[in-house]
Amino acid sequence: MWGIIISIIMAIIIGIIGDAIVGHNMPGGVIGSMIAGFVGAWVGAWLFGNWGPVIGDFRVIPAILGTAIFVFLLGLISRLFSRTA
Repeated sequence: MWGIIISIIMAIIIGIIGDAIVGHNMPGGVIGSMIAGFVGAWVGAWLFGNWGPVIGDFRVIPAILGTAIFVFLLGLISRLFSRTA
């Protein structure tokens, strides 16, 4: 039970850090940050491998880098669609 709670909290923290690095305003608030943290952890592990400190089953450094990339791409896509609409 505690593992799930720690994973959710780490996803939120990683999502907020990744959003702060990129400078976008992540839509969805805490839930959006949590989703970005989970997706970013997956992207970071896929792109950068599994290295660095582990907290709550997250490799922290690749997860933050992956989240920053994910939020950046999400911001580009949202700007693209807002210009065409």
